[in-house]
Amino acid sequence: MKILAIETSCEHATVALLCDERVVERALDGHSTHSERLLKTISELIVDNDQPLGELDAIAFGAGPGAFTGLRLACAVAQGLATGAGIGVVPVSSLAALSAMSGHEYVLAATDARMGEVYSAAFRVLDGFPVLIAGPDCQVPEQMQLPPGTQWYLAGSAFGAHPSLLRRLSASSIGHDAIAVPQASSIARLAVRMIEDGGLLPPEQAAPLYVRNKVALTTAERLARGGKA
Repeated sequence: MKILAIETSCEHATVALLCDERVVERALDGHSTHSERLLKTISELIVDNDQPLGELDAIAFGAGPGAFTGLRLACAVAQGLATGAGIGVVPVSSLAALSAMSGHEYVLAATDARMGEVYSAAFRVLDGFPVLIAGPDCQVPEQMQLPPGTQWYLAGSAFGAHPSLLRRLSASSIGHDAIAVPQASSIARLAVRMIEDGGLLPPEQAAPLYVRNKVALTTAERLARGGKA
């Protein structure tokens, strides 16, 4: 299977090209906005690997949760390229991709949502594919709890951005990676399984996964959280 994958849900963006067992990935880090480099990086990846878009099986993208602008960018680019190439689209949970990267069976994946909040979801990874157990949620770190019943591995930037959260949950976990972010290579690998399970969508049906419905706090909300007006 041949899949182009886009992951721009956070500040560390990547694109990847999966051709059967081979995956080539490139980072977009170091740019103020992902839109400045995304299409050029995709074009270079396609040309350098002699892989025309029309010969792909699908275009996958990290659907979130994550930064609103990044999610809309990935979805729009995936839709546009897929429509032009006459192929389908696969929206993949960015938190699922993060959990699949961990190498552990039970994973609490959490990324920094800014505004003093985190995105999180709990997964059981079976044969490399994450099965959702709880979430996704957007909440303040103080509200986050480990799901009961097993030992969890903690993965994601939320644990680096909120050290108190890591200290509180790590005592009951089996380990952590506090700097992990979703990668396009993981998006591509999960998309293969999703396509096999009937998850390929027409481009116009693809949509980001929004867990939070606002991009900024009001003055009253900032003050209530101890911030400045």
